[in-house]
Amino acid sequence: MSACPALFISAPASGQGKTTITAGLARYHRRLGRRVRVFKTGPDFLDPMILARASGAPVLSLDLWMVGEAACRTLLAQAASEADLILIEGVMGLFDGTPSSADLATTFGVPVLAVISAKAMAQTFGAVAFGLARFRPQVPFHGVLANRVGSARHAQMLEVALPPGVRWCGHIAASDEIALPDRHLGLHQAAEIDDLDARQDHAADTLAHTALTALPPPVDFGAAAPQALPRLLEGKRIAIARDAAFSFIYPANVTLLEALGARIDYFSPLADEALPEQTHALYLPGGYPELHAATLAGSMRSAASIRAHAAAGKPVVAECGGMLYLLERLTDTRGTSTPMLGLLPGHATMQARFTALGMQQLDSPHGPLTGHTFHYSTLSTSLTPLRSATRPNGEPPGEAVYRAGSIVATYMHAYWPSNPAFTAALFHGEAF
Repeated sequence: MSACPALFISAPASGQGKTTITAGLARYHRRLGRRVRVFKTGPDFLDPMILARASGAPVLSLDLWMVGEAACRTLLAQAASEADLILIEGVMGLFDGTPSSADLATTFGVPVLAVISAKAMAQTFGAVAFGLARFRPQVPFHGVLANRVGSARHAQMLEVALPPGVRWCGHIAASDEIALPDRHLGLHQAAEIDDLDARQDHAADTLAHTALTALPPPVDFGAAAPQALPRLLEGKRIAIARDAAFSFIYPANVTLLEALGARIDYFSPLADEALPEQTHALYLPGGYPELHAATLAGSMRSAASIRAHAAAGKPVVAECGGMLYLLERLTDTRGTSTPMLGLLPGHATMQARFTALGMQQLDSPHGPLTGHTFHYSTLSTSLTPLRSATRPNGEPPGEAVYRAGSIVATYMHAYWPSNPAFTAALFHGEAF
């Protein structure tokens, strides 16, 4: 059995400070010499970057639909066998989504800490806390932490307002030294926040004065049951673009490729690096190509090597921002249009609001591949979709998947461990 102290950090809504608090807790316990493993609920790339910096270990995704209950349990059991503390950051509000953070916490019996922003709030704090603690009695509830508190008197008012039976775990004062900057897709990437370590240390110092210094109760996640995988990509060298423009990469995806036998090489189009020699397949992940369009347009060595790779009929898998890089042009919200690689016909235009959001599933002869979509651009192309993803709630069709020569491109971010055989077929360039 794999039992380990574990805490689920949730909130009544997005923007309450979950990531800041989770990172601060991870940093606090790590500074004490404890081995901390952090997970993020749902599909996310940005929060895990922040949390990985705080914990010193990769941050994997947990989601009862995209990852699956059995795989989630295996990931938690593996972490429990090697860690002194497990922290799980929720997504949006505690009960938002199907499945929700509450569903995940209940499934695995992880006690929930509710982080509530108390800015512009007094006694109503007690009502919000009461609702979170009692709305679904089966959810294991640990207590509440007040965030963005204005003064010691304010904190006292909040604590007194709590109903009996709801634990007060302390408060955090509003501080510009702790808060994390954000933009249209969420928080800034960890590497872009120059003083991130100082912010996380400050959060840890502040949390040292709360009840969260004590380890939460241990949770038994059972025995790990890792899946034995065939070496379907044995001998394959896969190049992955990785820099500030292309960074939306699930660590579990890379781990899967390696478990299937692939060798992974990274290169940076922003640094105008060519593909590594003897590359068999290329992965262009999502990210922020729109913020670096001019630099990408000037990265001629990268462009030439990618065009030569595609011209040789070698597989290219491109997701979201990676797909935008392959188009003829990319236009930002100011109307500035920049030429891209031109390997796919069409252009994309950035919008002020997101244009697609939600879980997706792509069916194939190998079975379903799960993932999600979240983007702020619209695409105009003459390509006919090879197929379209579906949504778990039965709404209109999901993202289109395009094939042009050896290129497979889509807005959908796939979670490859959900279908290793389909993943291997993609990087072999097989039809599906």
